[in-house]
Amino acid sequence: MFYWLLKWVLVGPLLKMIFRPDAEGTENVPLEGAAILASNHLSYSDWLFMPLTIPRRVTFVAKAEYFTSPGLKGWLQKTFFSGAGQVPIDRSGGRASEGAITTGLKILANGELFGIYPEGTRSHDGRLYRGKTGIARMALEAKVPVIPVAVIGTDVVAPPGKLFGTYTRPCVRFGKPLDFSRYEGMESDRFILRSITDEIMYEIMLLSGQEYVDVYASRAKEDAQRQAKAAAAAAKIEAKEAKRLSA
Repeated sequence: MFYWLLKWVLVGPLLKMIFRPDAEGTENVPLEGAAILASNHLSYSDWLFMPLTIPRRVTFVAKAEYFTSPGLKGWLQKTFFSGAGQVPIDRSGGRASEGAITTGLKILANGELFGIYPEGTRSHDGRLYRGKTGIARMALEAKVPVIPVAVIGTDVVAPPGKLFGTYTRPCVRFGKPLDFSRYEGMESDRFILRSITDEIMYEIMLLSGQEYVDVYASRAKEDAQRQAKAAAAAAKIEAKEAKRLSA
């Protein structure tokens, strides 16, 4: 009930009034039955704008910390995220992805829409990165279609590392459902899972217009951070040397 209160009364109307999000291809989302919505991930606000454009509930997984923090703040946080259509998943340790898949399969078994970001984390530079194969395994095990989604402009509204950015009108594009029933029973074949995942990412790329990079986003972020630290260190050394020479 709180989900619909947030979507139609408290938060949704305000976001629609201010940002006027546009939507394309909403007819590709079934009015009933389970399906996976596979989206690119540019901003923390993606999960707010995408569900606003369709009438059905979309459930995502979120960090367990959002649901277990103590005190009044923790209670408010838990209430908001639960009501906003998110369910907890413990992402610590080596079985984090397994937990997310299990949670997703339960949601799909109930005939609901499950939202997922195949990249696994937000893009730090606006490019589209390699998808993780958990989405392919879920699609095969649950026997449901995958609907590619592109959310555009949210990185302007709320850029990575910032709470707010500048005003723009976000757009959400829904592609045609992808049917992978031809691979039924092959969910343990890693080559099939990679092939399915790459097909999904290709469709997201066409919808979003993003440059595709065949590297995991988490690895790209780490490399960018290392390069930034190295550049900062080099600049510091250069500044010290310049100061020494001018003394």
